[in-house]
Amino acid sequence: MLSLISLRAQDQTKIPEGISLALKAGNASELSKYINSTVELLLLDKEDFYKKNVAETILKDFFAEYKTKEFIIRHQGGINDAQYAIGNLKTEKGDFRVYFLLKKVDQELLIHQIRIEADNRK
Repeated sequence: MLSLISLRAQDQTKIPEGISLALKAGNASELSKYINSTVELLLLDKEDFYKKNVAETILKDFFAEYKTKEFIIRHQGGINDAQYAIGNLKTEKGDFRVYFLLKKVDQELLIHQIRIEADNRK
């Protein structure tokens, strides 16, 4: 019984697999399915709150310039109705650290913040 409870708690901290798949594919349209109607986007030189469709366009431009090779989630967790994940995005032009925050909206986890910054660690 106790292991079932811990398994359920662990499942609650998993972010939707579609988010990882969209990032691995560099697919902004697919990623936008998980974005809240307004999202805080911190992407290289852009930092602001954007409507979902504007954020999707900015992400499409990013993925067009930085062709994705790989995305791996390094850490994820959450508490109550909020989840987060941190991952590494490898592109043809360099590596990036990706952080996103999801919150529950009408029983669905949606991205409220995406941060993509150059990963200068070597």
